[in-house]
Amino acid sequence: QVQLVESGGGLVQAGGSLRLSCTASGRTFSSYTIGWFRQAPGKELEFVAAISWIGSIYYADSVKGRFTISRDNAKNTVYVQMNSLKPEDADVYYCAARGPHSGAYYSIVRYSSEYNYWGQGTQVTVSS
Repeated sequence: QVQLVESGGGLVQAGGSLRLSCTASGRTFSSYTIGWFRQAPGKELEFVAAISWIGSIYYADSVKGRFTISRDNAKNTVYVQMNSLKPEDADVYYCAARGPHSGAYYSIVRYSSEYNYWGQGTQVTVSS
């Protein structure tokens, strides 16, 4: 069982930055792939980024070059640094865990249905 807690959301002006954190319980965190998704009201979950248990990193085209995902296994935490934020980045952001030691190709990790555990979400608001 893995429990995830997101933090770091808030209000920022367009062009600004935020860093989201996803902290997990459990001693096997390093064996999980962690993904970030976002969701606007009335819309489906959208893949943002993922970092696998073997260190593979994937980004959605919409955030590539602006967002950076990283993990610190000693702290059971995955980060996503979000720079050059745009109004269209405003959403509720969720982190999710897939694993342990599960397949981590982009064709798998981009789908929310492939994740076993989810956090409660953190709101990101970007003012124009």
